[in-house]
Amino acid sequence: MLMALEPESPRKATPLQVAKAVLSAFVGIRRRAAHEHDAVTITPLQVIVAGVIGAAIFVLSLIMLVRHITS
Repeated sequence: MLMALEPESPRKATPLQVAKAVLSAFVGIRRRAAHEHDAVTITPLQVIVAGVIGAAIFVLSLIMLVRHITS
């Protein structure tokens, strides 16, 4: 009797891996192998949350920079 082997599900990406992927997406630099690995391990929810957090940090840092320069 043959039993079908279930393929291993890929591990979920760590928060650091998600942050690296989102940061490289902001900058526009990403290697193909890293992109393909991320496509398997990072979930859409992780990307959305990290993107919103990254955008908020970026906007807040710009606001702080402008306030510092103008004061």
